[in-house]
Amino acid sequence: MIENIHRRDALRMAAAGAAVMCGAARADANWPSKPVTLIVPFPAGGGTDAFARPLSAQFSKVTGQTLVIDNRGGAGGTLGASIAARAPADGYTLFMGAVHHAIAPAIYPKLDYNIEKDFVPLMLLARPPQVVVVNPKRVPQDTIQEFIAYAKKNPAKMNYGSAGAGTSHHLAGELFKQQTGTFITHIPYRGAGPMLQDLISGNVDVCFDGLGSSSQHIKGGRIKALMMAGAKRNPAFPDVPCAAEVGLPDYTVTTWYGLWAPKGTPADVQARIVESVKKSWTADELKTIWAANGSDIPDLTMAAYGNFVSAEIKRWAVVAKTSGAKLE
Repeated sequence: MIENIHRRDALRMAAAGAAVMCGAARADANWPSKPVTLIVPFPAGGGTDAFARPLSAQFSKVTGQTLVIDNRGGAGGTLGASIAARAPADGYTLFMGAVHHAIAPAIYPKLDYNIEKDFVPLMLLARPPQVVVVNPKRVPQDTIQEFIAYAKKNPAKMNYGSAGAGTSHHLAGELFKQQTGTFITHIPYRGAGPMLQDLISGNVDVCFDGLGSSSQHIKGGRIKALMMAGAKRNPAFPDVPCAAEVGLPDYTVTTWYGLWAPKGTPADVQARIVESVKKSWTADELKTIWAANGSDIPDLTMAAYGNFVSAEIKRWAVVAKTSGAKLE
């Protein structure tokens, strides 16, 4: 008798839960019916903002709802990722991560989130190459070959800034050192914005930065580009040689940015988010901004994007292990 009562209670609870889920599904049919928050895990002014803010403006036009940029910098982008991982999985909180989040598992031993298990990979947003940029007053060399030669003759005399320990700027610098046989002292900052300000003001010699955050400073003459990472020159800066041209064929680093949703976000909402971004990309304004920041408009399926992230995690784990980069 008691067993039957418990069974009836369990069935009633299951029915109630199903009703709630059905109600949530009906509500999702109107997505977005209120503003959407995009967590950007870096301070304002960095490379992520160069793409996030223009996308926000166009996304709002397409959907009729505001896409609110929420900058949550700290710990190499992992603080914002941790916050996003715990957000409700309803499509109203999204996460714009980056290559840094493929590097983090090899650098941070105690992450309280898993980028592959706690998120749904939605789409690759941008993939500008990294560029080796220097302060022209501190670094008189005009070519990357001259810079490497000087660095080899003067070990530890030069320094490079990064957006924080464990970021792509940091590991790109370590990869550069591995492949060129140089030693340049690493100076971490709290984001690409502060890093670039110190490069411009002359407090650091060189940075390995994403083209998205460096492009305007290069065009303005405040910093000087010596080399693009990768196998070909970038159309936005056709006069800057690529790594393959100067004897570094394996120095390929892309400061890519991607979009995730918390795990459990309904599949139909996921599809509408992707569709809204793709519609935003049709605007000539966004095409121009992406091109000016050195990126094409990626076209990967959700599955392909997930595979891409997995491959990047494996790749950067090798670089981190070789360099000995690790945070306690």
